[in-house]
Amino acid sequence: MMRFTFGQYCGALLLTLILGFAWLQPYFYPMDIGMQDLNNILSPADKISWFGTDHLGRDMFARLAAAIRLSFSLSLLSVMCALLAGLLFGILAGLFGGWYDRILSFVCDTVMALPGLLLILLFAALSPGSFWALYLGISLVMWVEFFRVTRAITRTLATSSELEASRLMGMPLFYCIKRHLLPRLLPIITTLMAFSIANAILALTTLGFINVGLRPPTAELGLMMTELFPYYYQAPLIFLQPVLAVFLLVLSLQLLSGRVK
Repeated sequence: MMRFTFGQYCGALLLTLILGFAWLQPYFYPMDIGMQDLNNILSPADKISWFGTDHLGRDMFARLAAAIRLSFSLSLLSVMCALLAGLLFGILAGLFGGWYDRILSFVCDTVMALPGLLLILLFAALSPGSFWALYLGISLVMWVEFFRVTRAITRTLATSSELEASRLMGMPLFYCIKRHLLPRLLPIITTLMAFSIANAILALTTLGFINVGLRPPTAELGLMMTELFPYYYQAPLIFLQPVLAVFLLVLSLQLLSGRVK
């Protein structure tokens, strides 16, 4: 049975508040994220624009919520696909070994030969501004860690007495995986998944900040930092909003991925 720490509860609460703000915003604050008002640029927070406006007069509250939705959704989708691939291939390599293990380990080593961010940059360069290029790049980088962890644990459990007993009793492979492997893998995979989502958010933000990720007028956290950076001295609180959003997202996920007992 998994027991969660106080830090994990704090992380879950913080993440719930952030995602609640992001996904409920269209209902209680229905503002157009692309509407410009050049007569009202870099204005401070007021009753109309709760978080102020950016350099084009666009509402920061609505754009920040949309950027959080985009970054978290794309990161979650990429990590979930990486998790499924890493879990499947890791179990196959760990249980059967042989040429399965050699081929998959070779692919894993090939992907690890390049730095992760550089590999994502290559995909982003092939199709600038494309969601799918970023999704494929992040998924390809992230699956390696899931594969290595799953393979290592599965190889250890493959020769365990309980798994051998289930095999001798004629239990199907799916039962053995569900009964013996998944309970051991779940706590570690959950922790790794939270770390991976945080890393994916940072990767997306980095690509947006160096202007090789998504393109304007898309509301994306890194892209918002790039657009607002020239106005830092004029409106520091406006510039710091996407920075704070990234910090709180990553902090909540790091707390959530804490040690599971």
